[in-house]
Amino acid sequence: MAFKPANNIQDLQYFGEFGGVNPSISDSSTYTFLSAKTMFDTFEGNADGCYLYSRHSTPSNLYLGEALAAMEGTETANVTASGMGAITPVIMQLCGAGDHVVSSRTIYGGTYAFLKNFAPRFNVSTSFVDITKLDVVEAAITPHTKVLYCESVSNPLLEVADIAGLAKLAKQYNLKLVVDNTFSPLSISPAQLGADVVIHSLTKFINGSSDTVGGVICGTQEFINDLRNVNDGACMLLGSTMDSLRAASILKNLRTLHIRMQQHSVNATYLAEKFQELGLKTVYPGLASHPSHTLFKNMMNDKYGFGGMLTIDVGSLDKANALMELMQEKNLGYLAVSLGFYKTLFSAPGSSTSSEIPEEEQAEMGLSDGLIRFSIGLDADIERTFKLMKACMIDLEILKPELV
Repeated sequence: MAFKPANNIQDLQYFGEFGGVNPSISDSSTYTFLSAKTMFDTFEGNADGCYLYSRHSTPSNLYLGEALAAMEGTETANVTASGMGAITPVIMQLCGAGDHVVSSRTIYGGTYAFLKNFAPRFNVSTSFVDITKLDVVEAAITPHTKVLYCESVSNPLLEVADIAGLAKLAKQYNLKLVVDNTFSPLSISPAQLGADVVIHSLTKFINGSSDTVGGVICGTQEFINDLRNVNDGACMLLGSTMDSLRAASILKNLRTLHIRMQQHSVNATYLAEKFQELGLKTVYPGLASHPSHTLFKNMMNDKYGFGGMLTIDVGSLDKANALMELMQEKNLGYLAVSLGFYKTLFSAPGSSTSSEIPEEEQAEMGLSDGLIRFSIGLDADIERTFKLMKACMIDLEILKPELV
């Protein structure tokens, strides 16, 4: 039977303390106990349903975590204060001194910086590889490797990981496959394809309002318990805790995710096809020209399309900046990092979200100065948006009038 993530979210039903249709928000930093023994048992992790201290967990955070675990089809989940607040504890929990990570070379700049510059302080090393080539991934595995790390759809080059193939490798070598699914919620379900841990930056599509940051780690009950352990749990000890008010807000927005992802995908598909027809170098997994188009199609859940992210290359950073400034002036979106907002967001990742990656490595992976990353919004009239974007490109001579 096909996995239907939106149904899993819809089937969850919470009642507030006074019968509200939204669960009550637990606006407390600490919680009382009727007996000293229960407090002791809770510290030891032996008292289910009891709350200790909000850095550990809260009812509001558990409601959101439960909904996100249902969406991904994992046993449970733990929410965090940011996407990086989800990524870093997972790596630190799974790796110790002397251990090794094999990671996709095209990942979010903050993740790259953590693995390349920060983790070595703890003697954790990383090999960055072309994740689309399973033979290259396998060749990078050493006796010290503990984790395979990738993004379902990579930031910013939109490379697509063969999650089932990577899961098979992970099982063969007794590794944990950790997948950041931020770019493709609902469209791809990594845990259903064999991933051990699924991460999201909730800041992006899942929240969808560009008004908060948050993260989530979806996995087994055992692994989430380990992360929350008061003695050696990375989430508990590193302290990246989501605020209860934010958790309640994101949970409300999660309920419309399926509608939003459908519109993001419809709009992005339309623009990608039109941009490609104009002769622009366009990358979008929904295009037949994308090298992993068939792979994505075989992995995807029905209805949610190929996502809201696309890139075009206009040849130079000067042209990219001029186009983005003009599009913002024409109210076509915002020159801003991040993604998943109702308005289109655009940025030149080489000088923004991927700036942590050295220039020579950017060039090696194909991240050019002229690349613009678009997070396509929920525009009601995407044809009008396209016409206005095309006019901006003609004005700046990115497109020649006689050729369009």
